[in-house]
Amino acid sequence: MSLERIPLAGVIGSPIAHSKSPALHMHWLKSLGIAGHYIPMDIAQDDLADVIRMLPRMGFVGVNVTVPYKEAVIELADLVTDRAALIGSANTLIFRKDGKIHADNTDGYGFIQNLRQKAPDWNPKAGPTVVLGAGGAARAVIAALNDAGVPEILITNRTKQRAEALKKDFGKRLRVVDWVQAGNILEEAATVVNTTSLGMIGKPPLRVPLDGLQKGALVTDLVYAPLRTHLLNEAEKAGCVTVDGLGMLLHQAVPAFERWFGVRPQVTEETRAAVLR
Repeated sequence: MSLERIPLAGVIGSPIAHSKSPALHMHWLKSLGIAGHYIPMDIAQDDLADVIRMLPRMGFVGVNVTVPYKEAVIELADLVTDRAALIGSANTLIFRKDGKIHADNTDGYGFIQNLRQKAPDWNPKAGPTVVLGAGGAARAVIAALNDAGVPEILITNRTKQRAEALKKDFGKRLRVVDWVQAGNILEEAATVVNTTSLGMIGKPPLRVPLDGLQKGALVTDLVYAPLRTHLLNEAEKAGCVTVDGLGMLLHQAVPAFERWFGVRPQVTEETRAAVLR
């Protein structure tokens, strides 16, 4: 009698102890009655290539990838989706039965699904979007906003060259604005997205003046520790629609889980509670 191998998945990064992904995936595995495990792995940079090539032999069906390896894994993959190639990083690896490593980026999908779930009336075409930051998360967000039909994206970053590089990659809908002008462009924004780590526990505060926020605008912060950031609190006071960043983490995991374990999980209040525990 042959017993099926129990499928394994996990998350690779360094550091990794803070990751909420294990709690999320184990919650889904348990609630869906799937025999499987999801393991956090703190991997040294020098070992990354060897570890990724070894994991499929150990019974892994795939892994999530977080800081600082999202760019590096693109080079190690046999197949890279157009989306991951455009963003320049991958957060999901699928180990296929034919032995090939498939890299994808589901961050933009998670970002849009979070807005659609928490702010169902959000209209991406209502006006310009302001994006604070120009790192990897900003790239995923901008790609998703472009697909959603946002008419113009005003991007501002403390290092202007990084914002200019994004304009070069993502085209004419982007307008680069000096960081010192960040507060002024909020008056134009129908949507505001903070993709920086400013305002996160242990990081410097987001010091952008927020008095330009317009009533009815949608404001979202990718930071989810704390869940209610200074930006979201001020936006709420200004009469904006606010969406916290935890949902992006939950929704970006849905396509990965489905590819690995063959069942599409749902993001519910119970899912949020399991991750926040």
